[in-house]
Amino acid sequence: MSAYIPIGPVDDFPFGRGKQVTVERRQIAIFRLDAGIFAIDNLCLHQAGPLCDGEIEDGAVTCPWHGWSYDLRTGILVQDGRVGVSSHATRIVDGVVHVQLSS
Repeated sequence: MSAYIPIGPVDDFPFGRGKQVTVERRQIAIFRLDAGIFAIDNLCLHQAGPLCDGEIEDGAVTCPWHGWSYDLRTGILVQDGRVGVSSHATRIVDGVVHVQLSS
């Protein structure tokens, strides 16, 4: 695992929506919800749709292009339960969001 990397003030991440950030040349989708800050790879496995632009419901984000849904905690594809995108650990320190990239 890599070290935690600061990606911006928590206020830069809109509540209830996704936002894309680039961390070490990876596109990461960040979601700020009641349950916390979640980070998953931004590109849908189907045709690389932008997950950061998807609808969020019941702890999952749905790709806006073709409807594939991913659990925000694990990155696992809801419809499949076996494969998914990488999820990344997050934390907030002094009002700044940090992400730890998974391999």
